[in-house]
Amino acid sequence: MTSMPTPRGKLTENRELSDLTWLRVGGPADYLFQPVDVDDLAAFLRDLPDDVAVFPMGVGSNLIVRDGGLRAVVVRMGRGFNGIGIDGNRVRAGVAALDAHVARKAAVAGVDLTFLRTIPGAVGGAVRMNAGCYGSYTADVFVEATAVTRAGEIVTLTAEDLNFQYRQTDLPEGWVIVEAVFEGPEGNSAELEARMEDQLAKRDASQPTKDRSAGSTFRNPAGFSSTGKADDVHDLKAWKVIDDAGMRGARVGGAQMSEMHSNFMINADNATAADLENLGEEVRKRVFQNSGIELQWEIMRVGEPVAE
Repeated sequence: MTSMPTPRGKLTENRELSDLTWLRVGGPADYLFQPVDVDDLAAFLRDLPDDVAVFPMGVGSNLIVRDGGLRAVVVRMGRGFNGIGIDGNRVRAGVAALDAHVARKAAVAGVDLTFLRTIPGAVGGAVRMNAGCYGSYTADVFVEATAVTRAGEIVTLTAEDLNFQYRQTDLPEGWVIVEAVFEGPEGNSAELEARMEDQLAKRDASQPTKDRSAGSTFRNPAGFSSTGKADDVHDLKAWKVIDDAGMRGARVGGAQMSEMHSNFMINADNATAADLENLGEEVRKRVFQNSGIELQWEIMRVGEPVAE
């Protein structure tokens, strides 16, 4: 048995992950570690045997953990990592701060980070996946991030280090982001609040926000976020090519592509991770047969399937 370091934070062996993901699926992680602070995290990673994998996990809003679970230490930050501080146009946010909270606090201070308001999840995932909507991306407002390396060193990451692309970055394996600094344009607080209310209303009218989903299932083939503009072309939106392949509402087991928005996969009826992943692969197959377009997963899938 691997000898594990003794941190100040909470280390739980064989911890089920299904209750920590929005889709409510997934088997156990070998360990779940909830550090108290950055020094606790750094010491733990430094002393952790090299052959133990590390998987940083946020609020699980964009994640399928497979039914066999994860052979890794899942690092999940909570209190102590969710602070939000504002200095002029710069917003410093802990990795566990929710995107929506960052947008709201920034708006009160007259800083425009409104695009974050409707993005499910927390700051760590927003940076890691270059989250965006309405034509704005995390990369557009990113100044720097602080991370702890797999060797336990605390480092500062620039945009160049992360190499932001559509829905991805080059964060090295096992590194854990602990906070990020954003810089947004100035705005009028009341106008920013009104814009966010409008965005929320649009989202709730077009997306299954009351269902158990993980946000967009596939990246848009066009390679950019919806801009929200009237002239935005729909031909290369994931929902459109899924519709064209006749897969709106399609089901596998308890998993379903939403009738309301066909690029949202929902856990409609006690789905397993395998149901969700198999449905996604069936959608990819049908779309490719229909249009020659190969959809790329936007939801991260990790872990191992259940052994047959």
